[in-house]
Parts: sequence; C-alpha cells; structure tokens
Amino acid sequence: MFLIKIIRNKYILTIIGLVVWLVFFDKNDVFTQYELIQKCKKLEKDKNYYLAEIENNKVNLNDLRTNKKSLETFSREQYLMKKENEDVYVFVTK
Repeated sequence: MFLIKIIRNKYILTIIGLVVWLVFFDKNDVFTQYELIQKCKKLEKDKNYYLAEIENNKVNLNDLRTNKKSLETFSREQYLMKKENEDVYVFVTK
C-alpha cells in the first residue's frame, strides 16, 4: 500500500526520472565523467613527467655549457665527433 502511494506520487516519479536521465542519458553522464577524470589524471601524470624531463635537460645543458669535459664526452658519444688523428669505431648491437 505504501509502495503504491510512492509510485503514484508525481514528484517522486519526476525525481526518479530526472536521476535516471542524468545518470544514463545526458551528454555529461556518470560514465563520461569517469572517462574524463581518468583522462585528466593521465594528462597530469604526463605533465609531471615532462616537467621533470625539462628540469633534467636544463641541468644537463648547464653542465654542458660550464664543463668542457662533459661537453667533449657528450659530443663524442652523441655526434661521433673525434680529435685529429683519431679513429672512431661504432659497434651496433641488435
């Protein structure tokens, strides 16, 4: 008897219909919001990674600008530069 009164109440039916609409059928439904939150978390993680990489590269760049020995090592390893009368052998591993 009590359940029938609740089901026949137009305000309760309207509220239930609105909740169902917002949860499942709206363009900003619960599932879409969950996907957007996950995407936002991934982008924040990527942002933090790239900020750390930028800081690391700034430190390396400063080291290359101030330390001649590290500049020589970097140029030899990355660009295969050599001194005069010196041979460079490159070993490729698969």
